[in-house]
Amino acid sequence: MKKKTLCFLLAFAMVTASLTGCGNQSKNEAAPTDKTDDKADGSQEEVSMGEPVTLRIAWWGSQERHDKTVAAIELYESLNPNVNFEYEYYSFDDYFTKLKTLVASDEVWDVFQLGGNFPQYMDKIYPLDEFIKSGVVDVTGISDANLKTTQTTEGVQLGLTNGINTYGIAYDPVLFEEAGAKLPTDNWTWDDYKEAADLITEKLDIFGSSTFQTSDFIAGCSTYIGQQGGLGQYGFYNLDLTGMGFDDPQMLTPYIRMRADMIKKGSYPDAGASAEVTNIENDFLVTGEAAMTWVAVNQFPTIYDVCKGQGRTLALATIPKVTPDGNSGAQIQSSQMFCVSQDSEHKEAAAKFIGWFESDVECNNILQAERGIPANEDVRAALSAEATEGQQIMYDYVDMVSKLPTPKEIQVLTPSGHDQVVDNYLNYIQQVVSGEITAEMAAMKTYADAEEIFK
Repeated sequence: MKKKTLCFLLAFAMVTASLTGCGNQSKNEAAPTDKTDDKADGSQEEVSMGEPVTLRIAWWGSQERHDKTVAAIELYESLNPNVNFEYEYYSFDDYFTKLKTLVASDEVWDVFQLGGNFPQYMDKIYPLDEFIKSGVVDVTGISDANLKTTQTTEGVQLGLTNGINTYGIAYDPVLFEEAGAKLPTDNWTWDDYKEAADLITEKLDIFGSSTFQTSDFIAGCSTYIGQQGGLGQYGFYNLDLTGMGFDDPQMLTPYIRMRADMIKKGSYPDAGASAEVTNIENDFLVTGEAAMTWVAVNQFPTIYDVCKGQGRTLALATIPKVTPDGNSGAQIQSSQMFCVSQDSEHKEAAAKFIGWFESDVECNNILQAERGIPANEDVRAALSAEATEGQQIMYDYVDMVSKLPTPKEIQVLTPSGHDQVVDNYLNYIQQVVSGEITAEMAAMKTYADAEEIFK
């Protein structure tokens, strides 16, 4: 029976590649693990004896991601005839609606994709540590720093990153020039960003900036707070996730006021217009209705190629700063990761696939770093040699950001309740726009919501 595919809405992917060549072209005998119940759940026997295994896998993303991931799965099946996949793919919102249903019924897919909200699903993640120790999952080509992007603070390996990633501003230089707006520089500020966006709207009657969607919280809270003070002095939450990482709620106010002012002026989409953007491929920058947008840079090659087909050439700028000589606020992180489900009856087979997906060169020649920059050094080298224009810009950008000063300690987790804080924050901005509250009140409310998590 051929696999079931659920093609829902094209997806908005956050954030955040994959990739190298440990050829899983024969079924290798899996080394024993420290787990005493491996044979009880069948995974050890199935992998070592080549017994038939059906793995359920799901992800969200753009149509390009769907096509490439399916092709990679089909390659794996050809190399491992005993393994059959049943795959599902969704838009971002539909994916998590489905995942929450499966969590409630203890039927989460064997292999499932998670992004920055993975702490919400920690109870459903089966760590990879035993499979790394046994050699089923080979991580020799992945640096400790890249492995840490998908570890807990205690060092538990929750999954393998599908790509190291970071954020930037994609923009159309021609639209900037037509409006007489200053082009972004490595030291441009949020004031520069707003000034350019407002001028572009005034001169060209389009959005100066496309929607940041839920990433507006990343920009206006986590990044904006980290850009203030000394390097690593502030974070939205503290490193221990026991409280807030800053004391003055009014540190949030300037960004909130800027965003509300831009919405009022029409240089940034309001909530209704933002809802029209369902994935990166119909972002207002791509459709020519905006001059710039926030991107997880793994998304950049996709929109670069689409716009190139329109006769347009996009560029990629760093995130605006609070001050020209201040902290960049940019950091390398994991785009997404594939995880093994606690509900899976074939955990070792699922782990083996994840290791191959991140480390096989042939697989990643198909994937082409769509989820982000490969974490595996051999894969990264192979892909860079054959990079397209958009991919090379992505590689160069990530290389540049990786050299920027960054705090020694970075908290990649978020506390339970964070999603509601984000939703409330976006609502508060709309209330500032409508005049119901001031930007100062929105900052106080956002801070109070977050602080309430720890009570």
